[in-house]
Amino acid sequence: MITTVPTAPPTPSLPLPLVRLRLAPHGALPRRIDGVWWPHSRDLLTQLPKMLAALPSAWGDITGVTVDAAAWSAAPGRMFVANQVVRLHRAPASPHAPDRVVLLSPGLGRWDLQVIPPDATQAAAALLTAAALDDRGPGAGGEARPPFPTAAAGPRGRVRSAGRGTRAPRW
Repeated sequence: MITTVPTAPPTPSLPLPLVRLRLAPHGALPRRIDGVWWPHSRDLLTQLPKMLAALPSAWGDITGVTVDAAAWSAAPGRMFVANQVVRLHRAPASPHAPDRVVLLSPGLGRWDLQVIPPDATQAAAALLTAAALDDRGPGAGGEARPPFPTAAAGPRGRVRSAGRGTRAPRW
């Protein structure tokens, strides 16, 4: 007698982790904040590569990243991301600049992203995004739009930039 064991149906592949990133709309003048990033955790080694992979190609080769030293988990001075070395700099937070991530593309530009704490609620994230990007919805009460139409992070190759303020919005 042969006994067969029913096999489970194949499980669909897991979706790519979502990157909660909102960039400021393109404008003629430089902005104080170029976007808002809402990481899922304070694990820099896990979260940073996903965010970098989701950036628009117009932002160029990001070779340097500065983070608030007290806000993130320990990380080495360098990471290998998208076939390139990214240098990590840890600096104390400025009282005039809340938790930020500064992205550098030598000779091409600097982009400042405000970081929303990973444990923030959706409502708090919407308010912080609205304040950072001056991003109010058209409603009568001026309520903020949802902060992040999340995008799946995928691999990205090397990219080029035309400089700060030349990026396309990511909504």
